[in-house]
Order: sequence, then structure tokens, then C-alpha cells
Amino acid sequence: MKQISTPNAPAAIGPYSQGLSAGNLTFISGQIPVNPATGAMPDTIEEQATQALTNLKSVLAAAGLSMSNVIKTVVFLADLNDFPVVNRIYESFFAAPYPARSCVQVAGIPKGAKIEIECIAVNE
Repeated sequence: MKQISTPNAPAAIGPYSQGLSAGNLTFISGQIPVNPATGAMPDTIEEQATQALTNLKSVLAAAGLSMSNVIKTVVFLADLNDFPVVNRIYESFFAAPYPARSCVQVAGIPKGAKIEIECIAVNE
């Protein structure tokens, strides 16, 4: 097992890794929309979705992977009404064939974020 860590995504805020590779799979922990350089979180769902996906992309890059390696994502939303906006931004980060995905509304996300995204990628 190999730990994945990068300063280009927010540091873990608990006892977990940004990511772990095991065998031919890499698991990226949920990324919230915190800018790793400033520690700030944008206000709008558009900006938050973009930052969360950018953070996800950064952790994947630290593992030597790209968004094209992602085979499964889970998107957590504080408000499912944000789904159409998030879907549009999400689509701009991936190409067909798109990863398998789940999207759920949750009662709360760390730091009061509106979105959190995790993924599983294949190491090819």
C-alpha cells in the first residue's frame, strides 16, 4: 500500500490520508472546496464544485494519475437542488466514458462546505 499526499490539495483534517494506492486501484478521500494555498473556501456552488474537483485532480496527479483514470466517484451535496449546476461543472472535468457515480444529499459536510467528492481510480 502506498500513501498519496500533496500540498496542492487541502491537508487531511483528521486521521486519514489524502489517498492510498493498493494494487491497481487508488482511493482518493473526499475533497472539499478549500483552496490549499489560502485555506479559503469560495461561496457559490459553482466555485465550490470547481475547487473540489481541482483538489481531486491534484491528489490524482500526486499519484501519477489523471481524471481519465477515475472509474467511480461519490458526490456529497448539502443541497440536492445544486445537482444541475454541479453536473455541468463535473462534466467539464471528465470525458466519455464517464466514471460510474453516486450523488447524495447529506446533512452536513466538514467546514460547512456545500460539496465533497471522493473517487476510485485505476492505475493503468
